[in-house]
Amino acid sequence: MVVPLGILLVGRIWFEGFQSIATFLGLVSAGIAIALKDLLVNLAGWGFILWRRPLEVGDRIQIGEHRGDVIDIRIFQFTLLEIGNWVHADQSTGRVIHVPNGKVLTDYTANYSKGFQYIWNELPVLVTFESNWKKAKALLAEIAARHAAHLTEEAERQIREVSRRFMIFYSTLKPTVYTSVEDSGVLLTVRYLCEARHRRGSAEAIWEDILDEFGRRDDIDFAYPTQTVFLER
Repeated sequence: MVVPLGILLVGRIWFEGFQSIATFLGLVSAGIAIALKDLLVNLAGWGFILWRRPLEVGDRIQIGEHRGDVIDIRIFQFTLLEIGNWVHADQSTGRVIHVPNGKVLTDYTANYSKGFQYIWNELPVLVTFESNWKKAKALLAEIAARHAAHLTEEAERQIREVSRRFMIFYSTLKPTVYTSVEDSGVLLTVRYLCEARHRRGSAEAIWEDILDEFGRRDDIDFAYPTQTVFLER
C-alpha cells in the first residue's frame, strides 16, 4: 500500500513539473513567433511566389503603391526597378525598391505582362466645336490603325491561349476612336493596344502623326480652355 502511494505522490510532483516546463516552452515559442513574425510571413510569401507565380523575374508589376520591373527574387524579398512616380508614362526612375515577399499576401498585385503582354492605352484629343470633327475622327482612326493594327493578330492569338486559364475576353482588339463632348470642344479618345514597355514611345509616334495631319487641315483645330470678357461702356 505504501509503494503505490509513493508512486502517486512522486508522479504528481513530476506532472506538475512537466506542466511548468510545458507552460514555459509555450511562452518561449509564442515570443519567438512574435519576434520572427515578419520573417515567417516573408518566407510564406516566397513559397506563394514559387507556387502560384504571381510574378517572375522580368515581369512588370504594381504591388501596392510601387510599380516596376522585377529584377531579383530572394527568400525574404524581391527587387523592383521602379517606373513611374515622378516620371511620366511608366518610364524608369532608376531607383531600386526592395519589397518584402509578405506583401504578395497582403497587397494587391497587378501584372502588366503575365499571360497577355499587351495593355490598352488611350490618347484624348480635344478639337473645337467649329472643327470638322468627323474628319478628325477618321484621321485619328487611320493613324491609330497605322501604328497598332499590326498587333491585333498576335494579340488575338495570345487571348485565345490566355482564355484557357483566365476569364479574359474582348469583343474587339482593333484600335477605336470614341466621341464625347467636353466644355471646350469635342473629345475624341484614341484607344489602342501597345506593349507594356512601349506605351510612351507609341504615344509619341501617334501624337507626332496627329500634329502633322491636323496641321495640314484648315477645318480642324485643337481646343483649349478660353475665357471671354465683355466690357460695357
